Amino acid sequence: MKPKSTLFRAAEHAASYLDGLSTHPVGATTTADDLRQRLALALPETGTDPARVIDDLVEQTRGGHLGSAGGRFFAWVIGGALPSALAADWLTSTWDNNAALYACGPAAAVVEEVAGSWVKQLLGLPMNASFAFTTGCQMAHVTCLAAARHSILRDVGWDVEADGLQGAPSIRVIASEHCHGSIERAVRFLGLGKNSIVALATGADARVRPDTLEASLAQGEPTLVVLDAADLNVGAIDPFDELIPIAKAHGAWVHIDGAFGLWARASKHAPRLAGVELADSWATDAHKWLNTPKDNGIAIIRDSSAHRAAMSVSAAYLSSPSGVRDQIDWTPDWTRRARGFAVYAAIRELGRDGIADLVERCCRFAEELANGFASIPGVELVAAPTLNQALVRFIHPDPCASVNEQDGWNDKIIDALNREGTAFFSGSRWSGLRVMRISVVNWQTTSDDVVKTLEAAERVIETERGNAIVPRPA
Repeated sequence: MKPKSTLFRAAEHAASYLDGLSTHPVGATTTADDLRQRLALALPETGTDPARVIDDLVEQTRGGHLGSAGGRFFAWVIGGALPSALAADWLTSTWDNNAALYACGPAAAVVEEVAGSWVKQLLGLPMNASFAFTTGCQMAHVTCLAAARHSILRDVGWDVEADGLQGAPSIRVIASEHCHGSIERAVRFLGLGKNSIVALATGADARVRPDTLEASLAQGEPTLVVLDAADLNVGAIDPFDELIPIAKAHGAWVHIDGAFGLWARASKHAPRLAGVELADSWATDAHKWLNTPKDNGIAIIRDSSAHRAAMSVSAAYLSSPSGVRDQIDWTPDWTRRARGFAVYAAIRELGRDGIADLVERCCRFAEELANGFASIPGVELVAAPTLNQALVRFIHPDPCASVNEQDGWNDKIIDALNREGTAFFSGSRWSGLRVMRISVVNWQTTSDDVVKTLEAAERVIETERGNAIVPRPA
């Protein structure tokens, strides 16, 4: 075995891949069948030189990687890893500590302390709040809502950690009609059931209205309110300064889904999130707007005692020196990677000013892309960006096209754009219509990427409209 030479080979492959991000097609260029044929070897009976394993893996998966790490990926809200964060993540795997206890990796525990403090400062959240680094926003929601469940039931005299949910008072979960599917999953995972969710209708701006929330809270049951710091379609931000005092007056726990939008607090867009600091818990991702590698969510919880009660575990063999932070007390994981290193590195590389610049650039590029698409014949701007998300719809060349035909046309154009390779987009549904979503969240995106994307889009749309068969039988 030659670990050093194998790592050098992996670094060469990684550098080659990163160098090609700006010139290679953004979408995958091979099929599932091709990948299976290359990868589905017979089970090895004998070992293989590790360097060859890496070389073969690169070749076997060629064309099967989505270029989401690059600057022209505008589909889902997926960031690309900053250089320092990527390198720190490589070192995290190299050090290979189990970041569950201080005793298992002192540096991993302390770097999380520092990184968690920095995140709270950047987002303007209570410095005495507890936090956890999780696999992503999904488990950040689970962590936050587990603390909420503990607090809500504790306040009505029920110990959910000891007695479970059988016979416990029910908890209502009030959320926007546009809330992300990860909220429903978190509620299901925690045993509250998806039928506990009450969907609140929103206004034309896709935000929850104060009178709607007030009316729903008037029923007086134990309640958990989930508000959006930028929904994934149009970037709608609920009016926290109006809504949270209403919820608190009714004794509700308020949780913020800020998977990406919460990072706007570190930019000139912070006033749009006025009052978000009044909530009880917040969930976000480092691997979105902070641009760390994947597998990095963040839960922040005002009531640290509820947080710890919901997550901690004790056993005779789990011990650490006094005065240190054991990560296992705050996360749902046991064995876990040391996610704090990548967050620490990303914040150091960017600094407060760099994070603000990154957020503001992405918002500006989203606006340029949205307006640029809207200027192309046959494209309608459905939702202008409030932050970094926008929606456009492609108009069928046949004015008599049905809604289903219109929806199919949108999927056809999205597919054609992605096959062309310059950029990559995803479809969505808004107000009952099929649309294309524009999402800009990558540190590498530049003005040149915007120009190239719009030039390619204009060519593709013109070609597809020219190829469309419009005449219908008389």
